[in-house]
Amino acid sequence: MAVTADVLIAFSLSSSPSPPVKIRLFNTDPKKFTSGEIEMPKSGEVEIDVSSHEWTNYFKAGLKGATGLLKRKRGQNFASCGMDVLVDGTVPSGGGLSSSAAFVCATALAVLKANGEQVVDKKELVELAVVSERAVGVNSGGMDQAASVFSLRGSALFVSFVPELSARALTFPKTKTPLTFVIAQSFVTSEKKITGPVCYNLRVVECTLAALVLSKIFSLRDGLASDHGPLGVSLRGFQNAYYEQEDGVDPSSVSTEDFQKQLEKLVHMVDDYLPQEEGYDREQISELLGMPIEEIEEKYMTKFPVRAELFKLRQRALHVYTEAIRVLKFMKLLDSSEPKSDEESEKLLQDLGALMNSTQDSCRDVYECSCPELDELCQLARGAGAYGSRLTGAGWGGCSVHLVPQDKVDAVKKAWYENYYSKRMGKNDPRLSEAVVVSKPGSGSCLFLVEGRESIT
Repeated sequence: MAVTADVLIAFSLSSSPSPPVKIRLFNTDPKKFTSGEIEMPKSGEVEIDVSSHEWTNYFKAGLKGATGLLKRKRGQNFASCGMDVLVDGTVPSGGGLSSSAAFVCATALAVLKANGEQVVDKKELVELAVVSERAVGVNSGGMDQAASVFSLRGSALFVSFVPELSARALTFPKTKTPLTFVIAQSFVTSEKKITGPVCYNLRVVECTLAALVLSKIFSLRDGLASDHGPLGVSLRGFQNAYYEQEDGVDPSSVSTEDFQKQLEKLVHMVDDYLPQEEGYDREQISELLGMPIEEIEEKYMTKFPVRAELFKLRQRALHVYTEAIRVLKFMKLLDSSEPKSDEESEKLLQDLGALMNSTQDSCRDVYECSCPELDELCQLARGAGAYGSRLTGAGWGGCSVHLVPQDKVDAVKKAWYENYYSKRMGKNDPRLSEAVVVSKPGSGSCLFLVEGRESIT
């Protein structure tokens, strides 16, 4: 779900009459984010230097995606118009609240509108933003972009990418204690582009290799079909192929209950057939796949380089499948009928919180994408009365999200300030003002037209 923090992009069309076309970028925090300029080549192609960790690369990513879409619609000779752009926002950079996805989505929306698109299809916007962010050198998925675009105020989203991208809004049941989500910033910066080779990108490679190894172990006749996974195959793809071969069933067409049963069986299969807790080295993976190490590295470790001697295929697959089960259980609770008594209300909140706690435990111990600071924030919140606590975003820092009874919000905040923030920063540290956000589910991307001017915000 979206939170109330946002990324804002104000732009006007450039009045410069002569080529080359230029896009000038400014930020309301120029000390942290210096101004930049993009000179558009006649081809309209946008080049991104992934070795440079400039904030403007994320604008270029959105620009590249929007330009690609417009080239497909209008012809390969299309090139973006010139723009003057000012960026502002309240989403912490590298804070685990999807700042990069929000920025790329907002950029793509702005570029499409600036170039005359009167109707912007949300599905198209999400799909181009997912691919665009990868141009910055991050092996990203699509959840953040979907939340940035599809979210509806007051609702959660159930997002699916198979058989195609879709999102369904889920309203929260009315409970005796109103559901309140509190976001706590760890102030451990999670820069995916920098740490990707040993963190984010490595997990994608491990999940990809796990899917490939499972397909070999279970002798899938046709192997794994290419899908929308960052590296072309995925654990979801293995699920599809396995059940189509074994049962003649397309998992996308079964009921939620049967889908969950499939996942539960997959958990047992991973437990039995990927036994090595310590991980698998390149030689072992090569033997399992019947593929030379050089080919494995070329196919799966070159586009987004990784650094690892051992690949924990068992743990990553277990996390993915058990997390998918938790998603379905959470959705079922939200879809349940309104609680008829205080006891039913309390039970619902406790069950929702328990799923969040289980996710955090798995992120810490199985997927290993948490960090000591996030673990501490979650432990303090639970001790002060939160129903559930977990990291949000890619992990390895950033933010945690907590389901808290409205009457316990102050107690949770007090526990953090006294036992976490006071030990890490002074009382006058300006970061304290953005350390904790109390939020209801917010809305997704939108356009504001500024009447009487040639500009759009």
